Amino acid sequence: MTTALTDDGYPMHRWFFEDAAGRYDLDLGDSYLDCGSVDDLPYPAGLSLDYGSNRGSVPLRELVAGRYGRDAADVGVTHGAQEALYLLHRVLLRPGDHVVAFTPGWPQAWEVPTELGCRVDRVGTTPDGDPDIARAVRLIGPRTRAVVLNSPCNPTGRRVPERDVASLVTALRAHGSHLILDEEYVADLARDSLLGRYERAVSVSGVSKVYGFPGLRTGWMCGPADLVAAAMERKHSTTLANSVLTDALAAEVLRRHDHYLDRYLRLTSGGIEVLRDWVARHPDVFRLLKPQGTPFAWLVMTVAGTSLAFCREVLRARVLLMPAEVFGTERGLRITFAREESVLREGLRRIDAVLAAHGHSAGRADR
Repeated sequence: MTTALTDDGYPMHRWFFEDAAGRYDLDLGDSYLDCGSVDDLPYPAGLSLDYGSNRGSVPLRELVAGRYGRDAADVGVTHGAQEALYLLHRVLLRPGDHVVAFTPGWPQAWEVPTELGCRVDRVGTTPDGDPDIARAVRLIGPRTRAVVLNSPCNPTGRRVPERDVASLVTALRAHGSHLILDEEYVADLARDSLLGRYERAVSVSGVSKVYGFPGLRTGWMCGPADLVAAAMERKHSTTLANSVLTDALAAEVLRRHDHYLDRYLRLTSGGIEVLRDWVARHPDVFRLLKPQGTPFAWLVMTVAGTSLAFCREVLRARVLLMPAEVFGTERGLRITFAREESVLREGLRRIDAVLAAHGHSAGRADR
């Protein structure tokens, strides 16, 4: 394995697709619900496998728009949420623009703007683990073209506190800046999306995280119709059009929204209780940041050594975790708890064995 991840612009890719690939059988590292399968969805018999549409089919766009209470003209479908974010960066940003992004987070939020010649300020968290909106507001100025905000955050699981939303919007509006919202972990977009709070906001999401269908590679953006149209024009230089097959399957997923949401809530509500009890037995090793609507949690490490080294040891027990280093920070890890209870408990048992080998015995949880 490589000795460092930070030399790679996308260290998540190196960790997941190179270092860890094929070396685990329990996945407690990925950021989505336990995956669904083709058997969960009706196969669209008779579907013509033509080029489809660069914007996405009308039925799928209408379903997405309905999740926000918007019009289908405000929606563009993409090859996963990552393409949506990339297209927005390419359409909005020019060399010399200023961008504010948050860390820990998905490196694309600062790597792509930097590649485009922008000046990027990366903002950390408050002591409670919340995005430090007060610092972001102080950085927003006349050259600020966009703020890229992931709420709830991957990997910390924390939302922007409601008290901070108004101050962020006020600062953005004063300079005509855009707000790019990565809202993959917002289960109820009509109720909880920040899209409606600001006229220059655009929301990005998909069927990967809450629904558990990352293999469909179907994401979207929803926002001002002119911005979405410009991004869809730029799509001719990336994936050109969406797969008509995955488009049809994603539409079926959204038609069954309530079914998949019930599954999501069942796995997350049970899993977080198991994880909370386990962390309470290791107070000398971890501190849990309480997740706010995500299928994973962020554990702050309070012992010597790097989180990368620890996750590599856990990988030898064939359990995948995500070290802080893949998110541009240190001293923490992301652990996914939206798993069937037997799977989650077995993964935690193997981590217990790694900790015990270093003299960290598990205590009893106080309930």
